[in-house]
Amino acid sequence: MNFKKIHHIAVICSNYYTSKDFYVNKLGLKVIKETYREERQSFKLDLALNGEYVLELFSFPNPPKRPSYPEACGLRHLSFQVDNIAEAVNTLKEKKIKTEPIRLDEVTNKKFTFFFDPDGLPLEIYEA
Repeated sequence: MNFKKIHHIAVICSNYYTSKDFYVNKLGLKVIKETYREERQSFKLDLALNGEYVLELFSFPNPPKRPSYPEACGLRHLSFQVDNIAEAVNTLKEKKIKTEPIRLDEVTNKKFTFFFDPDGLPLEIYEA
């Protein structure tokens, strides 16, 4: 098997319009395609970052809550690379998005922090 790269990440949200606003208008991902699937009563939103398809945002009627936070088995968080973490944190704060304090990765000596999407999914920003 020769994997080439991660094709996309899928996220299920509890409120489609709130999450669409968060990922598109606050984080700046671009809409590639928006589809409403009547038979599933579900939206699927394909999103790109810097022209690359990266995220599928889904809505489903009554999705189950995350079992625990954040150490449940499965996907732990999504991470976005930035050039300047202080600048990224300030941009998020201007958009009323709270972040945790900036930390230092003891293995790489790189700065990182976390913030959360409208459903509490942990999102990381990691300085290149």
